[in-house]
Amino acid sequence: MAVPQRVLDIMQSGDVYLCDDEEMLDAQRAQLELLYDFNATRPGEAGRRATLLQRLLGGIGEGSYIEPPLRVNWGCNTFIGERFYANFNLTLVDDGVVTIGDDVMIGPNVTIVTTGHPVRPDLRKAPTVTQYSLPVTIGNGVWIGANVTILPGVTIGENSVIGAGSVVTKDIPANVVAYGSPCRVAREIGEHDDMYYWRDRVINAPFGPREA
Repeated sequence: MAVPQRVLDIMQSGDVYLCDDEEMLDAQRAQLELLYDFNATRPGEAGRRATLLQRLLGGIGEGSYIEPPLRVNWGCNTFIGERFYANFNLTLVDDGVVTIGDDVMIGPNVTIVTTGHPVRPDLRKAPTVTQYSLPVTIGNGVWIGANVTILPGVTIGENSVIGAGSVVTKDIPANVVAYGSPCRVAREIGEHDDMYYWRDRVINAPFGPREA
């Protein structure tokens, strides 16, 4: 089934909302059936995987690949550009919109979270279990290392690198290396990176070093 616009409007409002709406639960169940089918594919079923991702996600560009298993809350709220790669165990808590640009690489066990629950305790107890969802945006050319967690409302600028194990709580600008918990900018991407691919290891031919 197509996810009803009313349900999308509730999730994408930025407001606190009840998460036990019957229409919402029915729509989510249908999405999770697609997710189950994707994760049950065999390694040789590349065409079937691609078709299922097109149905599951809000959009996915040419040349993009996601290694199963994949975990999503919805899928329909995630929009992925071209030549995207995600290693196994990508988790998308995508009740809110997740927008990922072109040429993005994601390591294993990465979690992208758009949704949280109010700190006020009565709003987290039945029958008033509520949540909120804020969009996450990842720019073109970003590389996200293994075991990174990205929290609601975060934007990561193009070409930036997020080091393994980071917890990204705030926006990260373009063209930087950032890591830590909480994630902070360590340095800009610059001339050093034209010469070296890892610490003092020189980029070998035919890939570099880049000429001035």
